Amino acid sequence: MSGTPYGKRMAQAAVAAAQTAATAKKVERVYNFNPGPAVLPLPVLEQAQRELTALPGVGMSVLEISHRSKTFDEILAGAEADLRALLSLPENYKLVFLQGGASLQFTMVAMNFLPKDGSADYTHTGHWAEAAIKEAKKLGRVNIAASTGPEFSRIPRQDELKLDPQAAYVHFTSNNTIEGTEWFAEPETGAVPLVCDASSDILSRAIAVGKYALIYAGAQKNMGPAGVTTVIIRDDLLGRVPAGLPAMLDYKLQAEKKSVYNTPPVFAVYILRLVCRWLLENGGLKEMERRNKEKADLLYAAIDASGGFYRGTAEKASRSRMNVTFRLPGEELENKFVKEAAAQKLVGLAGHRNVGGIRASIFNAFPLEGVQALVAFMKDFQQKNG
Repeated sequence: MSGTPYGKRMAQAAVAAAQTAATAKKVERVYNFNPGPAVLPLPVLEQAQRELTALPGVGMSVLEISHRSKTFDEILAGAEADLRALLSLPENYKLVFLQGGASLQFTMVAMNFLPKDGSADYTHTGHWAEAAIKEAKKLGRVNIAASTGPEFSRIPRQDELKLDPQAAYVHFTSNNTIEGTEWFAEPETGAVPLVCDASSDILSRAIAVGKYALIYAGAQKNMGPAGVTTVIIRDDLLGRVPAGLPAMLDYKLQAEKKSVYNTPPVFAVYILRLVCRWLLENGGLKEMERRNKEKADLLYAAIDASGGFYRGTAEKASRSRMNVTFRLPGEELENKFVKEAAAQKLVGLAGHRNVGGIRASIFNAFPLEGVQALVAFMKDFQQKNG
């Protein structure tokens, strides 16, 4: 067997894997609490490292292959198939891989579905929801169906939503990374299409996709690296796309061209596929939800048990499992906390520049051990500074 071409490739792969393992022992990784680009699964990074010079059986790097090649066709089809499997995506939904991040989707959603003589409902739950609202207002009329500002410490209740039954769509941001709040039940919108920016909690738990008309998500939290955005769109909604839109901003055209109208972000799609495979191999979204709940519960319990030294910024019913935000008694102490945590290899804990405080982002790939290390550090820090 070892004398055959296949046997030689397997032997070479085994040597490469051993070399990678040896390198991993030498390179000490920190616990990465950054909110995005965020932590990726180590097995994914290791596979990408092994295959970076040449994909198996291809003889060239994924960074070099043509986006029109059979190799990339297989990568793209595999990414779509695995995402469909993870999300139990119905057949009447198209899945498109685009560029420009969620910020471009703020414009595309309104450009494709907000008619000049109509309006759309938006829920205002924080910074990124506000950014989506600002872009939509440039293109049409927007009704703020609910706002939890200025604190943005919670998600609005269903009975607080002032929805227009004639609205073109209802938009909400499922997880607010800066404010640390998350929707755990979709807003009920009746016959009005539901549109969601799910950039920071997609694939963290199972959702009822059939409730949505469109879901978009930047990959750099739970799905992969920055550079690719996933758009899931129901077929009937594509029939509403007006003619004459710029090609790169036309959902219908992008869906018809199956994500390759122009050169897609090949490497980002490749990593996304590896992440999806990792998720499937590790129990899928049901297992991810269990792990994410365990991590978040542990960290919130430490905050609540501190006697007020650590103060969560989100109301308990709205606490995000992805981004845990909290404050200390003063800004000077918060700066000290971030600095000393980094010295203990707990990095990326500073809150967003707009709000300050502390933010621990614990996406799918973030290990439980990292949360345990943070909790131990928090207790020690309180003992020394409380």
